[in-house]
Amino acid sequence: MGKAGEFLKRKDIEISLKRYGIDALGAMAQGLFCSLLIGTIINTLGTQFHISALTRTIATIAGVDYTVGGLATAMSGPAMATAIGYALHCPPLVLFSLISVGFASNALGGAGGPLAVLFVAIIAAEAGKAVSKETKVDILVTPLVTIGIGVLLSALIAPAIGSAAMKIGELIMWATELQPFLMGILVSVLVGMALTLPISSAAICASLGLTGLAGGAAVAGCCAQMIGFAVTSFKENKWGGLVSQGIGTSMLQMGNIVKNPRIWIGPTIASAITGPIATCVFKLRMDGAAVSSGMGTCGLVGQIGVYTGWVNDITEGTKQAITGMDWLGLILISFVLPAVLSPLINQLCRKAGWVKDGDMKLS
Repeated sequence: MGKAGEFLKRKDIEISLKRYGIDALGAMAQGLFCSLLIGTIINTLGTQFHISALTRTIATIAGVDYTVGGLATAMSGPAMATAIGYALHCPPLVLFSLISVGFASNALGGAGGPLAVLFVAIIAAEAGKAVSKETKVDILVTPLVTIGIGVLLSALIAPAIGSAAMKIGELIMWATELQPFLMGILVSVLVGMALTLPISSAAICASLGLTGLAGGAAVAGCCAQMIGFAVTSFKENKWGGLVSQGIGTSMLQMGNIVKNPRIWIGPTIASAITGPIATCVFKLRMDGAAVSSGMGTCGLVGQIGVYTGWVNDITEGTKQAITGMDWLGLILISFVLPAVLSPLINQLCRKAGWVKDGDMKLS
């Protein structure tokens, strides 16, 4: 190992797909959840249940009024960057400096801010780690390097990254509106698989601003994976497995998928079925926060996001009321169809000898 390699190892700088594409991306989704998503939920609760404490202005900053939820939402950039820094094992001075970096990159990235935050925060964090505790004036040097590089990169590349992310997201959403059947299958399967893989479907959806009909297909795919695995493996994992996978994450099955990839057939085919049903039959849309599109039934965030979108559409006058068909579609796509389709398909796999008892047992 050369001097450069020894230096990187000493600084815990690991340039790898796992560190950046899995650890950092997953942490970013948690930062989004603890800011943008929670803020949206708080605002929805306040509006729907007429809770004055949640709907009244509690702060006015630069002429902008903020509610409790509004303040949480406004902190999404800093929350994402700090979460990324935590995943990259940043020392305290670097971690705290990323608050400013996250704010800058998210603001300058516009609607595609989350993807800009991911790129900029990773580079700024690693630069900060590289100089951390290398000088006698670390308390000055480390924040200056981290914030300086982060803000400079934000000014230089965040607008372009944000714009590119939104163009890709808009293309996916446009294609879904144009070809709801084919794109319903494609989006549902790919986002659903991303949810089960050790990457973050929520962060991907947030980065691309995936909403509308495409967002509805993404919700369908995520639910097919989570509810599909939860119900199919009930015999092996009982109620604990049902809850941990059904409202937690289907990622728990990743180890079993590596051992026998064929256990993935049931939930994946189920997502290919529910996706176009969502887009073509029920016209299920995610008009809430884009991050909700990639959450599925995790904490019922996907369903809350769809409901929030309905409320927003009514407020804006683009929707008259929440209908029984809306609720029927949401319940069928989110819970009933995955719970029926995935076990049926898995049963065919069992008859073919591809899946056997114990293959989905959680350790």
